[in-house]
Amino acid sequence: MKQGLSLRVSQHLALTPQLQQSIRLLQLSTLELSQEVEQMLDDNPFLERAQEEAPREEFGLDRADTPVSQGEQEAEFAINSVAADAYDSVSTASNDVETAPLSGDEAPDWEGDGSVDMSPDDSEWGGDAPARNGAHEDDEADATELARSQVSLQDFLHRQALTLRLSEEDRAALRFLIESLNDDGYLEDTLESLAQGLAGEDAEQVEELVHHFTVARHLLQSLEPTGVGARNLAECLTLQLQALQQVHGETAPRPEVLALALRVCAQPMELLARRDTRRLAQLCGGTEVQVREALALIARLEPKPGRRFVNVERNVIVPDVLVTKVGSGTQTRFRVQLNPDVMPRLRVHDIYANALKGHKATGRDADNYAALQQRLQEARWFIKNIQQRFDTILRVSSAIVERQKNFFMHGELAMRPLVLREIADELGLHESTISRVTTAKYMATPFGTFELKYFFGSGLGTESGGNASSTAVRALIKQFVAAESPKKPLSDNQISDMLKEQGIECARRTVAKYREALKIAPANLRKAL
Repeated sequence: MKQGLSLRVSQHLALTPQLQQSIRLLQLSTLELSQEVEQMLDDNPFLERAQEEAPREEFGLDRADTPVSQGEQEAEFAINSVAADAYDSVSTASNDVETAPLSGDEAPDWEGDGSVDMSPDDSEWGGDAPARNGAHEDDEADATELARSQVSLQDFLHRQALTLRLSEEDRAALRFLIESLNDDGYLEDTLESLAQGLAGEDAEQVEELVHHFTVARHLLQSLEPTGVGARNLAECLTLQLQALQQVHGETAPRPEVLALALRVCAQPMELLARRDTRRLAQLCGGTEVQVREALALIARLEPKPGRRFVNVERNVIVPDVLVTKVGSGTQTRFRVQLNPDVMPRLRVHDIYANALKGHKATGRDADNYAALQQRLQEARWFIKNIQQRFDTILRVSSAIVERQKNFFMHGELAMRPLVLREIADELGLHESTISRVTTAKYMATPFGTFELKYFFGSGLGTESGGNASSTAVRALIKQFVAAESPKKPLSDNQISDMLKEQGIECARRTVAKYREALKIAPANLRKAL
């Protein structure tokens, strides 16, 4: 093989550390960004939290001493071309609705209040928007505080255990079983496995622990909420039915129905899930009418006793963008603004920065001076990248509100098809950037709080040649199911035919996929008892 030399000219792009940080900050959620800011405040002495809104120069935008090189400029421009997941583009009908002036090529001024006004046009709907069911404006309860005040299932059970007169061994066993419950209130592990986890290979000690755990399990199942400590769904329902045997008065179920319900719970749960009344009647020794009464009684029980004790703080979402309605009638406008509670207010520490600026390093101090200069520059770049992150979120959110203005007036039935490529082309960004912005970012609207990705969806063909949003189709399916007859629920074929009557081409398989996504049971399980 002959060796030789050749000259090749090629171009390649490299992301600088500053641009890599910008990309990473853009895809972080609000909680992750807060953690990142706290970490940076601990690591960088030149960064501090401003008590009040910092002026623009305090963000370091006008004080960057190091000029950006040509390669960095090219790399920064190339951020819009980073590869990302592909999204199918669906053509949409042209939108001639006038909106409030908003330039898609220019980011909103950071020095303002981070808001944009938009006014929709209701001409195609023939009037004002119908009344909607939203949250009360006077409700000032803080969801986070309510979540923090939630009592856990373990704490609730420990308080009840204090009223029992037990030996030290039984009390310790009961405490151990309480801590072994899952979020639903079930004891998934067997008593033998729990004992072996404590005693190891000592058979005698394992047998003794199993005895104490058996006593503790009976005590646990006698506590509130009824059904806690069960090993499976059948035992949980049985415990609740046995508790109903102690109820007397007008609210107590009839003894024969209660006895039949206990026999039903002793059968395979698949029969109960399918509501196979004929098979259950044969196995339990009753008529189908009596089995239906027993199933109705079982349906009123709680399959997850620990449901109401689950830590609701995990479900608390802090929106990044707030959309509020301004005006009424033809003067209705929507104000899009960033949530000031999630925007970190940072600035460069003036004292440290001025001291470094006035210091002349020579000799041994030169290396330390260069390292401090680098940390100062990192602080300025971090503040700039955070500003760019919120600017991009506001631009994308404003474009979404502009495209989906009918949703903010009339609800999800008015949602239009929208793909990432449309917003990317409008704002001059890459689809990957839009994908990062819309992931784990939330928008508070008059209809609730939604992830930004909620406003994107594919389209289904219509008889008129246009497209209907998949979100609107799911809302329509939900509406059909809510209005159906309980005795004769709609099948997927019937729902598909009803959508075709509305001019929407939707196959039965597509209806089944949307129905499962909405967590709506099939027709045979929705049939009334």
